[in-house]
Amino acid sequence: MSRWLPFGVLLLCGASWGATQPLTKIAVSEGYRHVGILFWSNVLVALLLGILCIARGRSIPVTRPVLVLYAVVAAIGTVLPGIASYSAAVHLPSGVLSMLLSLVPMLAFPVALLMRTDRFHWLRLAGLALGLAGVALLILPEDGLPTGIDPVWIGIAMIASACYALEGNYVAKYGTQGLDALQVLTGASVVGAIMTLPMAVLGGQWIDPRLPWGGPDLAVIASSVLHGVAYTGYVWMVGAAGAVFAVQVSYFVTLFGVCWAMLFLNEAYSTWFWAALVLLLGGLALVQPRAVVPAGRTDVDGRARS
Repeated sequence: MSRWLPFGVLLLCGASWGATQPLTKIAVSEGYRHVGILFWSNVLVALLLGILCIARGRSIPVTRPVLVLYAVVAAIGTVLPGIASYSAAVHLPSGVLSMLLSLVPMLAFPVALLMRTDRFHWLRLAGLALGLAGVALLILPEDGLPTGIDPVWIGIAMIASACYALEGNYVAKYGTQGLDALQVLTGASVVGAIMTLPMAVLGGQWIDPRLPWGGPDLAVIASSVLHGVAYTGYVWMVGAAGAVFAVQVSYFVTLFGVCWAMLFLNEAYSTWFWAALVLLLGGLALVQPRAVVPAGRTDVDGRARS
């Protein structure tokens, strides 16, 4: 294996996951709402990763403990953060959404202390403080956010980061019932689709999959495919280069997300935004893990976290 291959995959994963944030903005641009989008996203991810599991000769078990795992991961790793993210995406710039994702490993630290899955570290506390200072630079200055945007949507977007942090610590504490990450996410996507189907139909958010497809439809498809591809690459990196190397993808997700939003959505940001981004990336550097974690304790969805 070429020594540069993991770096290439790292960039590919960061670029792919970063692109899902502008695609989220496009998906909600013409009236589609969170539950309908989440249903089809779960279906597409389940199909893509399910095919990969079959190709690897791995089944998707349905025992009671495994179903509990799928349900928890689906609820706090997909459905709840998805509702928060897609709701906030209607109001916030895509670059801000990408930047707030870097909060996941910072928020994971206090959650880990509460769940006793990690020990106290002064550097990680400093990282959390820097991350919160970055959020403050978005909310407090008069021109931190574009005119007319209610800062409450920052808080709603942060619910997604908090859910991802909780999910990672849940998996770290209770394990994955002997399943690998692709199996867990496939099963969780199936359960997530089952959860969101009645909500989409009864809540008036059903998305008709029939042709012709417009920009939002294509954005949902592209985002789901990119997530599946990036997640597969992330799992490969964990095995080939270790979890500490793989988690560095969080920097590139944020940076690519901001760059894609500027390039494709013509977003422009204030000086306060760039100052906040520097603080958030600094906080991210301080909370990154310093030792390789056991393979059975890695993330189940590839998002950056401690």
